[in-house]
Amino acid sequence: MKEQILVVLPHPDDEAFGAAGVISLYTKRGVPVTYACATLGEMGRNMGVPPFANRETLPQIRKIELEEACKAMGIQDLRLLGYRDKTLEFEKPEDVADTIHAILVELEPSLVITHYPGYAVHPDHDACGAATILAVSRLPKEKRPTVYGMAFSKDCREKLGEPDVTINIEEVATQKIEALAAHKSQTTQMMSGIQEKLKAGDPDTKRWFSQEVFWTYHFND
Repeated sequence: MKEQILVVLPHPDDEAFGAAGVISLYTKRGVPVTYACATLGEMGRNMGVPPFANRETLPQIRKIELEEACKAMGIQDLRLLGYRDKTLEFEKPEDVADTIHAILVELEPSLVITHYPGYAVHPDHDACGAATILAVSRLPKEKRPTVYGMAFSKDCREKLGEPDVTINIEEVATQKIEALAAHKSQTTQMMSGIQEKLKAGDPDTKRWFSQEVFWTYHFND
């Protein structure tokens, strides 16, 4: 089976926080990565530090930032699904799954990365993950890609166990930093703190840029 990665997440910057390293590892090897981003994060509270966006300009700014982050990670195929931020949980899961299913049929990915539904904190995260799982479940068993779920709720390890996928991303840590920094309306203040912690050798920060973890989703049928 040819390698093709599909990332399905709801907001610009979700990919940078949770999967930029893995994405960069794949693109570095020449594996095509498609990113289907459900919204433009237009309801985000951050407007830059100091503020340079407002509620009217934020969607276009975040779109440009997302495109810059994709360049940092080597993603050449960005799909904007056009849903509205903070309303994904109110969409019919079947309808969102239809959109994702069409991309699955087109690309026949070998791996899908999304949020693990129920363990991703934000309602949009959980809704996007659930719709993605539903879309994959519609494929014949023999054609289903592996699904890596990103989980970070406080009880995720208690309920799901320890992550079964741990990937060393040290060789692409710079790309992860660049992807995060590209989302400057959301991350400027955070990035200054991260650089300081990295210089100080903070173990938790170093770990964030040395490995990414996922839970493989197992279908019941």
